[in-house]
Amino acid sequence: MGIKVGDMVTRISYNHDLLFRVIEINDQLATLFGEDVRLIADAPLSDLVEIDDKEYKDRQKKEKEKQDQSYRLFRQDYNLIRQRSEYNASNGYAESETYFQMPGRVLHLDGDPVYLQKCKALYERLGVPFFGVHLDEKEMPDKVGKFIEQLRPDILVVTGHDAYIKSKGRQTDLKAYRHSRYFVQTVNEARKKIPNLDQLVIFAGACQSHFESLIRAGANFASSPTRINIHALDPVYIVAKISYTPIKDHINVWDVIRNTLTGEKGLGGIETKGLLRIGLPYRKYEYE
Repeated sequence: MGIKVGDMVTRISYNHDLLFRVIEINDQLATLFGEDVRLIADAPLSDLVEIDDKEYKDRQKKEKEKQDQSYRLFRQDYNLIRQRSEYNASNGYAESETYFQMPGRVLHLDGDPVYLQKCKALYERLGVPFFGVHLDEKEMPDKVGKFIEQLRPDILVVTGHDAYIKSKGRQTDLKAYRHSRYFVQTVNEARKKIPNLDQLVIFAGACQSHFESLIRAGANFASSPTRINIHALDPVYIVAKISYTPIKDHINVWDVIRNTLTGEKGLGGIETKGLLRIGLPYRKYEYE
């Protein structure tokens, strides 16, 4: 039958390294979205191979193993933070009172509805308060201010798809990227609403995004310092760490990115305060 929209494919010219979804076909050229990495690409149909169910399941099994490893590392960090919070909340003594937590709330803008659902599942698994919105990357600058006013988030995620296009300029040229300029504009608009870097923590970017421009625009964390691909779930792991770090603690950048699936080559940022607040006492009331 040939390649059609919705098929899962790999690229022959890249030795079948990544799995893509076919989003659009014009003449003999396909637009591809990465299945597990936030990359958008174009490829001739002659360069694509549709994968069968067995290969898809094998790739997904390996992907799940990587995700589970990152999740276990995050839980280790979280348990250490929780132990310290319990100690601080009780001044180091056993108390009959119990405390409650208020982790940082996330507004997540995503250019891909499939990725947004994957992120939603991970936010829920990690226990991070979250509100997600699917928007085309070009719409984000015009709409981010309205969502910030309505939801008053502690953390903003601005992500979707991106790619560096060598034929359009050098890596230093913002115009040589598919969506980096829209991410930069969105961060600028968000900072007009909340300029303080600790009052609103921002993660921005996708695969191969113009890292330096995003940081200059006001992002606390961004991709991609070496212009490599980043994993679809990396933004979640970064902001979950910030959400559950106590507000009196500063976060070392390495501590944030070391448990991500991509690491420091694809992710970076600046020193930032945590957003977790502890309260006392917690009382559970039952009503008839």
